[in-house]
Amino acid sequence: MPTLTTKTPAGKDAGSVELDGAVFGIEPNVPVMHQVVTAQLAARRAGTQSTKTRSDVRGGGAKPYRQKGTGNARQGSIRAPQFTGGGIALGPKPRKYHQKTPKKMIKLALRSALSDRASEDKIVVVDSWGIDTPKTKTAKTALDALGLDGSVLVVLGRDDEAAWLSFRNLPNVQVIEAAELNAYDVLCNDWVVFTAETVPSADGPTAAQKAEVAAVVDEAEERLEDAGDADEDGVSNLVDPSPHGEGSHAPLDDPDEMPEGYPIKGNADSMLYHLPGTSFYDRTVAEVWFDTAESAEAAGFSRPASQLKKEADEAAAAEADDEGEDA
Repeated sequence: MPTLTTKTPAGKDAGSVELDGAVFGIEPNVPVMHQVVTAQLAARRAGTQSTKTRSDVRGGGAKPYRQKGTGNARQGSIRAPQFTGGGIALGPKPRKYHQKTPKKMIKLALRSALSDRASEDKIVVVDSWGIDTPKTKTAKTALDALGLDGSVLVVLGRDDEAAWLSFRNLPNVQVIEAAELNAYDVLCNDWVVFTAETVPSADGPTAAQKAEVAAVVDEAEERLEDAGDADEDGVSNLVDPSPHGEGSHAPLDDPDEMPEGYPIKGNADSMLYHLPGTSFYDRTVAEVWFDTAESAEAAGFSRPASQLKKEADEAAAAEADDEGEDA
């Protein structure tokens, strides 16, 4: 692995760092870099240019003159392409210029670009910028101390906000996040400056990206610890215990277990509720429980139409039997 001396913002040596040979020490693949850069530039094109054909322009509904006897070539419309004010023949229409580029080719192009800059000793690694307050003068002084002339690509982590604000106003500096590093930006600049946390490696994410993921995981674990696993009724504190208002209850940790006093099952997708003993009750996994049918209907749930029809038919048949007995 190639070794590079790290620098301080004052231009002094601050140790050394080993660059990954698979990223900074390969033979640059020029055709791949060309293809990836071409695809990247093509993707920038808006593709919104548009011209009108003879069917789009206004007018030309009548034949301009008769077919024969005038001595002129026969014409069917004054909006044909050969007439002034007519449509455009074979003009551009809105289209996408995107090109499909394999991920492996994109990575190879980036490694080739970085290896090209490394072979020219145009890679600089700074231990830390140490900028707490955004100030463009501080950033310019640091670049002058490092002896960087020409265009400079500064690669920063997501948390280097003060450094980002300091470098972005310099006309010869392009600032980019480590996760957005690409072959085109590397090739467009004379120098590439990393911090110790943003130096890429072939094995996986950079140290800065690992730190960001770890911070997100720690924050999620803290939220879970603060919320607790479940309260006394068996419902996680991260879940609304009454998702559909008064008289409703969220499912317990065991979905087949019924909360005490809430015997009615509700299905949030179909907005139907099922009473105990009905045909669909045992086959329904409760997404919400209700204490009474009135609570379910107040939340917008309803009985299945087939059950309502069956109960209506049974009631009508019973009424008919009673009338027959009376007669």
